[in-house]
Amino acid sequence: MTNQIKDVQPIRNKQQLEDMKWSLRRHCSERDYILFVLGCETGLRVGDLLKLKRQQIVELKSKKQKILKVKEGKTQKIREIYIENCFGEIFQYASNLDSECLFPSRKGYKAITPTQAYRQLNKAAEFAGVESVGNHTLRKTFGYWFYKQTKDVAMLQEILNHSHPSITLRYIGITGEEIKNVLKSFSVFN
Repeated sequence: MTNQIKDVQPIRNKQQLEDMKWSLRRHCSERDYILFVLGCETGLRVGDLLKLKRQQIVELKSKKQKILKVKEGKTQKIREIYIENCFGEIFQYASNLDSECLFPSRKGYKAITPTQAYRQLNKAAEFAGVESVGNHTLRKTFGYWFYKQTKDVAMLQEILNHSHPSITLRYIGITGEEIKNVLKSFSVFN
């Protein structure tokens, strides 16, 4: 299992992101699709996503800002998560649930386990042709695309609660070769 965790990568290709979404809907379930979308949009750990309750989403409908407050399991810090970009899909899904959990198991009224989330993500990845997928793929994908759009490693480090920028860059898979490629075309005077 340790080797699998090390091999888990962010999804760096927009087409593969779309393929994963399609595959999750087609070969898994709406629940698994929403887990993927919410994880990629927020950067929350899968364990924290699985603790979310249906009511937390439904209550946001009447609020102007769609801010989800989450106490992270690993750090115990309260984090405010902006979910405006995916709120419509998440709300529609949550509104149709008859479970207290946002990601309910088909067996009983508890949430799915991280192991089940891992299985579903890998099932979809296999159909979509995406390699090196695991539970951290969602968080790493968030980090990778946040960094690509903002280039703000300090802010991403803060969001992900990492102790050093080098840890953040390694976590999201920004390699030395990618840095060299950027520097090849970079010039202060262009």
